[in-house]
Amino acid sequence: QVQLVESGGGLVQAGDSLRLSCAASGRTFHYSAMGWFRQAPGKEREFVAAIGGSSGNTVYADSVKGRFTISRDNAKNTVYLQMNSLKPEDTAVYYCAGRDFPAALTGPDRFNYWGQGTQVTVSS
Repeated sequence: QVQLVESGGGLVQAGDSLRLSCAASGRTFHYSAMGWFRQAPGKEREFVAAIGGSSGNTVYADSVKGRFTISRDNAKNTVYLQMNSLKPEDTAVYYCAGRDFPAALTGPDRFNYWGQGTQVTVSS
């Protein structure tokens, strides 16, 4: 059974940093794309960042480009999201996602596996 477990969320002030982790179990994702999405109250789930499988290429939403960095440690089967210069509008539940293919895509419907989410709250 595939499991994605996020950690690292919390309450921070604007301008602070957080690093989210997503530990995968049940299968390896070395050659699969992984992504991060977020959902704020009353809003649809939106793409944040993705990292490709074998290529390791990265894609970011315009709203986080230059502030967030996605990375992966295949030895640990873990994906990270380093979030710097956080803003109140970054407040959301952040979800880790994995797909069965290596291409780093942005649509949530392209991802097969999802974690339960971790809350990130940024106060002004």
